[in-house]
Amino acid sequence: MGSWDAALDAAGVRDERLRADFTRQRRVVARYRFPQYAAVRLLLPRPTVPHLLAATAFMHHTDNLLDGDGSLRERSTAYERWAGQVREALASGRSDHDVLRPVLHACAARPRLAERIEAFLEGAAVELDFAGFGTEADYQRYVDAWSLPAFMLPADVLAPTREPAGFRDACRAFIDGSQRLDFVNDLADDLRAGRLTLPRDVLDRHGVTRADLVERRATAGVRELIARQLDDARASLRAAHALVGHLPAAHRAFGRALIGMEEATADAARAKGAGLLVSSARPAVPTAVRLLVREYRKRGQ
Repeated sequence: MGSWDAALDAAGVRDERLRADFTRQRRVVARYRFPQYAAVRLLLPRPTVPHLLAATAFMHHTDNLLDGDGSLRERSTAYERWAGQVREALASGRSDHDVLRPVLHACAARPRLAERIEAFLEGAAVELDFAGFGTEADYQRYVDAWSLPAFMLPADVLAPTREPAGFRDACRAFIDGSQRLDFVNDLADDLRAGRLTLPRDVLDRHGVTRADLVERRATAGVRELIARQLDDARASLRAAHALVGHLPAAHRAFGRALIGMEEATADAARAKGAGLLVSSARPAVPTAVRLLVREYRKRGQ
């Protein structure tokens, strides 16, 4: 995968404490989603790698605060404290936090990233107060308020210096497909945690109740519900391929791999069907390896 030290050098990370900070955040991302981490290391040029990992680790840290243990009041207090730290760091250019120091370095290289972070922070209330979706329109508002601003953090690291027309729309298509896929694929875990992430009007359309999902009833309606949600996710991911054309040539292999991994997950979820009420689906390891090898050979195209 190449030398991590060389990637830090290429990104201009010289300070030893900062290099240690970046290394800690690299490990966080590797534990969180190893296939995507492997794609970052294999397919992106060295100067991009540390900054993309820093943006992703920051997003993950914030999301964990919002979704963590504790009452709504406790989580709200923890988040407000964190948001204050973030804003103070962005204003001063300094921080004592090992998640924020790498982000500040990334912002210095990509000044637009600071604006993305502020938009991300402003949307956090939607995730903090999440109580499910009454309608598909509610889900779409969630994507606009929270999912898209979150994705725009790593997307900004990948984007050209001047954001091209259509870039945000392509990012929106990707995150709509990815978020919908996550909600369907993670049904079992979410239901165990007391969360229903599919819109209630969509359940009604298929004659499905929350109890059907909680009790793992593989009815015709449940199977159709899952299949249609995965179809919608797949359609958005197909539209997201436009994103690749907006990226610099050096980042396109990674863009294709990112979308391809989501598509492979959607295929695995479709094959599992109502079994998603028991556990999530994951692409077979050989499928992921073939995807990475294919894109490795096409780097720069």
